[in-house]
Amino acid sequence: MTTPPMTDAADAAASAPHLADSHDLIRVHGARENNLKDVSVEIPKRRLTVFTGVSGSGKSSLVFDTVAAESQRLINETYSAFVQGFMPTLARPDVDVLDGLTTAIIVDQQRMGADPRSTVGTATDANAMLRILFSRLGEPHTGSPKAYSFNVASISGAGAVTVQRAGQTVKERREFSITGGMCPRCEGRGSVTDIDLTQLFDESKSLSEGALTVPGYKAGGWNHRLYTESGLYDPDTPIRAFTKRQLQDFLYREPTRMKIAGINMTYEGLVPRIQKSMLAKDREAMQPHIREFVDRAVTFTTCPDCAGTRLSEAARSSKIGGISIADACAMQISDLAEWVRGLAEPSVGPLLTALGDTLDSFVEIGLGYLSLDRPAGTLSGGEAQRVKMIRHLGSSLTDVTYVFDEPTIGLHPHDIRRMNDLLLRLRDKGNTVLVVEHKPEAIAIADHVVDLGPGAGTAGGTVCFEGTVEQLRASGTLTGRHLDDRARLKETVRKPAGALEIRGASTHNLRDVDVDIPLGVLTVVTGVAGSGKSSLVHGSIPAGENVVSVDQSPIRGSRRSNPATYTGLLEPIRKAFAKANGVKPALFSANSEGACPNCNGAGVVYTDLAMMAGVATTCEECEGKRFEASVLEYHLGGRDISEVLAMSVTEAGEFFGAGEARTPAAHRILTHMADVGLGYLTLGQPLTTLSGGERQRLKLATHMSDKGGIYVLDEPTTGLHLADVEQLLGLLDRLVEAGKSVIVIEHHQAVMAHADWIIDLGPGAGHDGGRVVFEGTPADLVAARSTLTGEHLADYVGT
Repeated sequence: MTTPPMTDAADAAASAPHLADSHDLIRVHGARENNLKDVSVEIPKRRLTVFTGVSGSGKSSLVFDTVAAESQRLINETYSAFVQGFMPTLARPDVDVLDGLTTAIIVDQQRMGADPRSTVGTATDANAMLRILFSRLGEPHTGSPKAYSFNVASISGAGAVTVQRAGQTVKERREFSITGGMCPRCEGRGSVTDIDLTQLFDESKSLSEGALTVPGYKAGGWNHRLYTESGLYDPDTPIRAFTKRQLQDFLYREPTRMKIAGINMTYEGLVPRIQKSMLAKDREAMQPHIREFVDRAVTFTTCPDCAGTRLSEAARSSKIGGISIADACAMQISDLAEWVRGLAEPSVGPLLTALGDTLDSFVEIGLGYLSLDRPAGTLSGGEAQRVKMIRHLGSSLTDVTYVFDEPTIGLHPHDIRRMNDLLLRLRDKGNTVLVVEHKPEAIAIADHVVDLGPGAGTAGGTVCFEGTVEQLRASGTLTGRHLDDRARLKETVRKPAGALEIRGASTHNLRDVDVDIPLGVLTVVTGVAGSGKSSLVHGSIPAGENVVSVDQSPIRGSRRSNPATYTGLLEPIRKAFAKANGVKPALFSANSEGACPNCNGAGVVYTDLAMMAGVATTCEECEGKRFEASVLEYHLGGRDISEVLAMSVTEAGEFFGAGEARTPAAHRILTHMADVGLGYLTLGQPLTTLSGGERQRLKLATHMSDKGGIYVLDEPTTGLHLADVEQLLGLLDRLVEAGKSVIVIEHHQAVMAHADWIIDLGPGAGHDGGRVVFEGTPADLVAARSTLTGEHLADYVGT
């Protein structure tokens, strides 16, 4: 009689969910990273969650600095202490509870390295597979895969080696050789530098008279004394009177040890010394005066030996069906994929399949217009992010957390649909997808939305809404109210005051483009990704005296840099403090004489704990204020310097705008920062904590007072919330009304609708683009619906 109850119990146990299946949430409790205020959220696993909110509201702090950072830290801790010693140290985020984390893969917008040896092919696996393919099938056979690499030089050598054999010491002669594919002339860079000697020295003067005009080679300095006291020539003789031998020693002598002023030093000719000290660096990393000198003194020309392919003659002569590896790398990736599929070679079947899949991933993700020899440093933030996505598309991993930072940046509305499909595909494989995003088209596909705010900076850091997209629309939050916003077409457009003529533009994929860009109005240049917009604008309108170009290159700055130092705001503030108190301005710099001696002006003391995460503790002496106590006794308008740096831009604008602290120079810069929507930033906030959109707008603020008549902006809506786009449009209008010509490269339909004139490139990307497919007003573009942009803009404005 007891059997039925046992059966019922067994059935109940079988139908109950397994305990392992109950962990379907990532739980965050009490997150306080950056501006987060005890944030608690529950993120569903194996779903697509979009994080929204105004720029600076705390999205990245929650997603990247809390969830993803802790996941990576926990993975690192699974390695031995020895291995951890070779890995970057990660501090635990400031959060009470983090449950249910899975392995996080971060696909961010960080630009790929600007190393001249890095290309799209080397940054992915495509080049490595292509080199193996040519080493197996190339005719004539050149060597191993190294023989097809422009990063490997050919080396050979011989000599005696001593070996122990059967208790005897035996000397043997050994020879070795490595066949590399590097072009010996340009050393695999594709270009050679030609130095204009007239920019290095004035040949009519002697060295003693200050003939050297290179930055850092002033009379009296060691760089200068190296040449005046070398004894190889007379420093009182004009350089043009040097003998052939003296000129050779002065300009090109190989490194030689010698005593100069009683100190052992290495003498080297001026040209190789400049090449090593200045030209080996990334141009963007140089100080402004060095960069100006390099731009003036050095010309970069295509290497005549390899014609810019970077490869040796032997590597270029080895071919498969008449195609060399240089030809393959120069092909548009969509064409290269077809060529690879046409190779029927069973001996390398698995390699061809893997290479074909990688190249197809480029096409699928909307990067089929690139070529493998494209320098990695020239990719935009959006392109770099999509290149990083490629290795994850075909991955068999599931139950992984993928974290994306605005993956739609740099994408035309047509391309956003494709990106949405890819994100949904990653989710449908059983992964958790977290996306920080502003575009309504990308928010629309979310299973779950977390809206942060309500404002930015100290006014943000709280969760305003959690739920579905439909619930967000009805929520009344800033994002919910603006989600269905649609800019209207202008009823009347401004009349141009002239035209900037571009004739025969052929940079990259442009096909002899002739176009007139109207001046005195707001012109938007648009088109699908890879259609040639940047090539047309940046390639044909060089930044000069009358042109202010604000591109997407990242701001460089350490944790000591902040908006006050970057914009030059600190200079008038320091002078105002110094004048009011009768002391030196240097006292009011945390990087100079006023720095707290305990933390050297950093405000925190960093403790290195070897393989464990380093610890940053607030300095006990200055309590994080960064200045020594005596400096804080000096006041301006009743505030000390640390209190001023703790102000927001808006608050500081009022402080320096009137009263005892009135400082017009500071007030002007603060007004520009408020105009670009950065009123919430604190003046002393480290640049390293700013988002990508904040950095670009900070850069725009520094150029607002430039005297140029033409402003060229590259996707200024990057990182902007829907509500902030309205403010940007108002700023663009103010620039035009002030007599400026504004040219904007943009995909955002609100900016297109607001334009006076649109130039649309296309019709496709790469060699399918490069032509002007429309010129006219936004209303004409919508009425014609003749291009992809026209169709999407018409849908957007609802006509």
